[in-house]
Amino acid sequence: MSTHEREKLKLLQRVRRLRGQLDAVERTLAADEDCGDQLMLLAAVRGGVNSLMGEVLEDHIRFHLTVESKEQIAPELAEDLIDLVRAYLK
Repeated sequence: MSTHEREKLKLLQRVRRLRGQLDAVERTLAADEDCGDQLMLLAAVRGGVNSLMGEVLEDHIRFHLTVESKEQIAPELAEDLIDLVRAYLK
């Protein structure tokens, strides 16, 4: 299995976990459960989405803006951009 396929599999697994978290949110809303529990679940979903977005952006920067790309940028600039994106998504 190539590195790209492993990364793709990891991203798909994250999406499945997010789907499970959203299902849990739906169940708590339908059951009219405690608002605190609902908020905790929603915060977990938001964190998961931010994390997924960070990974996809990092992959985009690494593979589409540095190596063999028309819009090539310096590797140091790519790392700075990745750090900035990660800090923003926290």
